[in-house]
Amino acid sequence: MENKTIIEIQGVKMEVDFRTAKRIDEFKIGDNVKVLKKDGSTFKVIPGVIIEFVNFKELPTVQIATFESDYWGTHLKFVNFNAETEGIEITKVSNHELILEKSRVIDRLNMEIEKKRNELDEIVSKKEYLLKHFDKYFSKD
Repeated sequence: MENKTIIEIQGVKMEVDFRTAKRIDEFKIGDNVKVLKKDGSTFKVIPGVIIEFVNFKELPTVQIATFESDYWGTHLKFVNFNAETEGIEITKVSNHELILEKSRVIDRLNMEIEKKRNELDEIVSKKEYLLKHFDKYFSKD
């Protein structure tokens, strides 16, 4: 029993034999990953893609592009993952999960661009209306 231990994750107890349990993750550029990110007192899982391995002498780093969507749009952020990174874990996306596809991400970003263009057009229209109809109130005459 000394090589075995019982672990519990979310109420599920598992007995693990450390003589045979081995986890080695292999990653390559372009791999889809899930990023577990601590957000205050909670954790959230964010989809990401490995974009670069930076072989710094002191602190080798994996750079990950993450994509978060919410009510306000799609946000592209970058995570630098290394031995000193706190509050972040990564794991591979399993075969049965939805992976990030370039076309889907581009579509989301194009929607975001269109939304921002519409907002800009609305502000320009307001300015033009103001200059056209309220010019007499702002003149020095």
